[in-house]
Amino acid sequence: MTGPGPDDTALLLGWRDAVRSAGAVAEADAVEAAGVALLARWHEPHRRYHDAEHLGEVLAAVDVLAAHAGDPAAVRLAAWFHDAVYAGRPGDDEEASAGVALEVLARLGVPGGRVVRVAGLVRMTARHEPAAGDPDAAVLSDADLAILAAPTDRYARYAAAVRAEYAHVPDAAFRAARAAVLTSLSEAPQLYRTATGRARWERAARANLAAEVALLSAGG
Repeated sequence: MTGPGPDDTALLLGWRDAVRSAGAVAEADAVEAAGVALLARWHEPHRRYHDAEHLGEVLAAVDVLAAHAGDPAAVRLAAWFHDAVYAGRPGDDEEASAGVALEVLARLGVPGGRVVRVAGLVRMTARHEPAAGDPDAAVLSDADLAILAAPTDRYARYAAAVRAEYAHVPDAAFRAARAAVLTSLSEAPQLYRTATGRARWERAARANLAAEVALLSAGG
């Protein structure tokens, strides 16, 4: 990344606000450098869906749901770090991303309890199963899954981008695995854990999931 473009500039402004809201005491240059380095991860060339566009969408969804959060600053930082490492290894990626959060936030002087909290929220995104009574985890989970309720054209781009990230997987194997994931999501009593998330996104997400599963089953 040679320099921040317009979208990156807005993201970095949000990064600075989130870090300061979380209590970071590092100098401004250190905060800026950490944000630039973190954003560079989201621009890695192998990413097709888990990229800076996804980061921006998750952060925007967090803003929509922020009233439900107990610690919005921790949730925003967890959004920044939740795919800091992306190698297509579910579980391992989230654990590695949590490690990045622990190292970077501690270096910036964010209070230790909040650093640990952010890392825990990052780990939660491996399975999207927020613990009962954890509003911050509910907000992050909903924000990360908000893409499932996207308009038809954006959802199609999302599905195609996920396929591109698994280009090494043969078509038949990918269709079976992807359909299994989507079916599991569809069978959950509720996709979204916050009242706002359910009201805004549940119906559209279920329609998108059903349509994609049907397409995959037909060999598309």
